[in-house]
Amino acid sequence: MAERFESVEAALDFAIGNEVEAHAFYLELAEKMDVPAMKQVFEEFAAEELGHKARLEAVKRGARSVGAMNERVQSLGLADYLVESPPQSDMTYAEALILAMKKEKAAYRLYLDLAGAAGTGELAELFRSLAAEEARHKLRFEIEYDDVVLKEN
Repeated sequence: MAERFESVEAALDFAIGNEVEAHAFYLELAEKMDVPAMKQVFEEFAAEELGHKARLEAVKRGARSVGAMNERVQSLGLADYLVESPPQSDMTYAEALILAMKKEKAAYRLYLDLAGAAGTGELAELFRSLAAEEARHKLRFEIEYDDVVLKEN
């Protein structure tokens, strides 16, 4: 059954929670990396997720004007935005990259759908901006996968 956000504030709360989880996810992946460069990349992505969280919290606090905060947001199928596989201690580098790509794809889809639900205006633009950032994150992992994993095989 699809989750219903009763307000823009509820949608923002969900997105903020998603960013908190993404931050913890990337820190956990960083701890599991033997490749120093990718450990650093995962740590940088963790920091970026905190930046996303801060942007969303600024909107929620009213530090950015986004219109009425009590309007209803359409139903979204949250299962489309969740990646259930937590990082495992015995994960290979390739598995970590694949998991990171899936996480970023889910975040991208979430923000695109939230932008669509928000319609037009600043809130929709914020969500589209966050979707673009998540797409860049996914691309970074895809490039790394292509450069390292696929070239080894």
